[in-house]
Formats: sequence, structure tokens, C-alpha cells
Amino acid sequence: MSKVLLVEDDPVVQAALVHALTDLGHEVRAVGTAVAALREAGTEEPDLVILDLGLPDLDGVAALRMLRGISDVPVIIATARGGESSVVGSLNAGADDYIVKPFSAEHLAARINALLRRTSGAARPDRDLLVVGDLRVDLAQRQVLRDGRPVALSRREFDLLAYLAQRPNRVIARRELFQAVWGQPYLGDDKTIDVHVSWLRSKLGETAAKPRYLHTVRGVGFKLVAPG
Repeated sequence: MSKVLLVEDDPVVQAALVHALTDLGHEVRAVGTAVAALREAGTEEPDLVILDLGLPDLDGVAALRMLRGISDVPVIIATARGGESSVVGSLNAGADDYIVKPFSAEHLAARINALLRRTSGAARPDRDLLVVGDLRVDLAQRQVLRDGRPVALSRREFDLLAYLAQRPNRVIARRELFQAVWGQPYLGDDKTIDVHVSWLRSKLGETAAKPRYLHTVRGVGFKLVAPG
């Protein structure tokens, strides 16, 4: 049973989600403000946070940035804001997933289960360390070194790099990548992969115009190769 912190100020929506998630086996703690959410996240250590953006005391994105200062807990944004700028802004602030209202409890539960599987599964001992060129990806510790220096990655950036590093020199189709890393069906027009690939490239010290590790195969997907 997972501990879920629900941050939702609408009492009707909050009650419905608490009821649905509890029926599905989750232990749910619900709060209606950003301040309460930060306090709960810092003391109760939930397994996952569901965060609305339209909170009464603080914008949800600002609350997410503050949360990331104290915790690396997986976060799903659940909001009525479906614009691309809102999605990108939330992912940039540290969200792991984004779902737009209205949604069914079953849809949210599937997102929760997929995210928890990705963040709680242990790596196999014989595959803990991946080496591609001067990149060292430690699956057990969720750490990346480039030329011996640590590379600070978000949870999703690490998952993306790890998936590619486990399949070096192989072209990974966008559909496969999205399903494996995000746990969702790929609809063909989602910019999520491109945003995260861009962030990952920047942290690896390269650009799309001058790639070293992460190469785009136009119309297909991406591959990770050792420089030279």
C-alpha cells in the first residue's frame, strides 16, 4: 500500500479522489493548501504527491519548486490547465507526470501505479553500472558521472538516460521510449520527449546541432552512443 499526499482545494474533487484512491488500496492524506502540503511532505514522507496547480495560498508551480527543495518524492500534476506552457512549466519545475481534468479515477490510478513502478523498482545487481564512453550510469544509486564528475538529473531525465544507456547504439523509437519511461501510450503529437531530451542534452554538455552522446534519428527516435 502506497502513501499518497493529495493536494486539492476543491472539497468535492478532494473527497471523490480520496474515496476512489482509498478503494484502490492507497493510504491517502488530503490537504487543501500549498503550506499544508509542504509541511506534510516534509514530515510524513509520502510515496507520491498529487498536486493541483490552482491552490488558494500559492501557485502550484511555485509550490512544486519549494517541494523539490526538500524532497525528491514523485509528483503528478492534476489540474484543469491543459496548455502546453503549463505542462512544460510544471515539468521544468520538477513534476514527473501531468494529467488534465476531468479524468477518471482509473486513469489517475494507472498513472500512479506506472510512476511508482518506475521509481520503486530495484535494479538487478549485474546491471547496476552502465558505461557509455565517459558516462557512468549507476542504476542502484541513480547517479550519473560524466568524465568522473556528477551530473545532476531530475528523476525523469535519469530514467530517460538509463533506458537509452541500457540499449547503446540502438535507435529507440519515440513510441517505445514514451511507453517505457512515461508508462503511457504515445499519441504522436506529445512534446514531452523533446523537452526532456533537450534538458538532458544540456546537462550532458551538448546540443541538438552538435550531439556527442544523444543523437536524433529523424522521423524515428533517439540513440545513445559513445563519442568518437
